[in-house]
Amino acid sequence: MAEPSLLSELSDGVLVLTLNRPERHNAWTSEMEGRYFDALEAASSDSQVRAIVLTGSGDTFCPGLDSQTLSGVAAGSMQTNPELRRPQTVPASVPKPIIAAINGACAGIGLIQAMLCDVRFAAAGAKFTTAFTRRGIMAEHGSAWLLPHLVGLGNAMDMMLSARVVRAEEALEMGLVNRVTDPAQVLSAAIGYARDIAQNCSPLAVAVTKLQLQKAMTQDLETTRREALRLWGELLKSHPDFKEGVGSFVERRPPDFAPLDASLVQSSGLL
Repeated sequence: MAEPSLLSELSDGVLVLTLNRPERHNAWTSEMEGRYFDALEAASSDSQVRAIVLTGSGDTFCPGLDSQTLSGVAAGSMQTNPELRRPQTVPASVPKPIIAAINGACAGIGLIQAMLCDVRFAAAGAKFTTAFTRRGIMAEHGSAWLLPHLVGLGNAMDMMLSARVVRAEEALEMGLVNRVTDPAQVLSAAIGYARDIAQNCSPLAVAVTKLQLQKAMTQDLETTRREALRLWGELLKSHPDFKEGVGSFVERRPPDFAPLDASLVQSSGLL
């Protein structure tokens, strides 16, 4: 019996999701997409999950849409209707940090999903490419917004127009990834980072901060400042995590933050 296309494992507050089609180098399919988005939506309301790590099985992250599907779409024998699927931007709405452990080739939809993670660890030598223009495709699924916000317009033009291969070390210089590690350590490094957040950061503060950062990208400085004051007065100041965060710091002990209450994030007005 074939293994599922997505594996999940929860430990110490960290949910590790693994794209699992090693026989196809973890190429993206609608079935994998459904499983991944289902897992993210379930994790959003699971109080045991405080951080999420996304990786690929074997030595590949995700090279993009499965070539068999791509060929079928190009030939007209297979139809894909994005309006009938959840948007590729589902990860952006998850109120928990998502860390990518990019263990190998990352292209097309795989790159989009990596960019939608909040922090990216990459294996040394891992290859990145948008791939789109070399397949006769424009910038898909909001990638024309995502990539410039991560690497700047000049670097985004370079990567998008040429669709050339960028290795992890250059991706780090651009700001596309946050860390580059030995390939054997990329997953453990990402999990360690996620575990630190899970153990030491307020789930509510993390969720609100993630949404603040996203929203601030289309706001001016004064609007962002005023919204922070509003959130402080209406949400964070009255929540026990503030008292616990200060108390644990003063008393030099690990914090004991409350699980995330999704209704508080909804009431923040950021969604």
